[in-house]
Amino acid sequence: MPHSDEQAVLDRIRQGLVYTESEASFQASQRRTDLIFEYNHTPPSEVDKRGSLLVAILGSVGERAVLLPPFHAGFGSNVYIGDDFFGNVNLTFVDDVDIRIGDGVMIAPSVTLTTTGHPVHPARRVDYARFSEPIVIEDKVWIGSNAVVLPGVRIGYGSVIGAGSVVSRDVPPMVVAVGTPCRVLRPITDDDLTARLT
Repeated sequence: MPHSDEQAVLDRIRQGLVYTESEASFQASQRRTDLIFEYNHTPPSEVDKRGSLLVAILGSVGERAVLLPPFHAGFGSNVYIGDDFFGNVNLTFVDDVDIRIGDGVMIAPSVTLTTTGHPVHPARRVDYARFSEPIVIEDKVWIGSNAVVLPGVRIGYGSVIGAGSVVSRDVPPMVVAVGTPCRVLRPITDDDLTARLT
């Protein structure tokens, strides 16, 4: 059971309120940085070792999950990945709070999923002050290269996020969404069953 001061900080974090590095320092034991380093330096032929490391790093890992190294995470332990996940190289999880990824999700190279932001006024950024809100990526989502998903975003079932997009608000299910800021371009329809491009 957390100390009452720690519980108060956890409550603020859960509410999306500002907290500092010093206040959250009690969470340091949940960081898996050494294991992430080891994973990123494990030879490709050592598939079983990589699998064991990934289970030790992440909050949970589904069946047939693939995460190509290198990847980066602030904690690792706050990332939950479903079945048939594919994460390409240079995936970054800023997982101060939960990042929950469903089944059949594909993420292209150099994508950032960040649950954390900082106050705009510099006086409020002392001691790395920040706020954190969870990210949810539903089943069958595809996120294109160099996309950034910001705190508190939910991406709906089956949607496609275009390369280079900055996703700052929720994306509904079964749409193609692109741009900075990311906006819905069009629905995904049965016509897409025979088309190659978006």
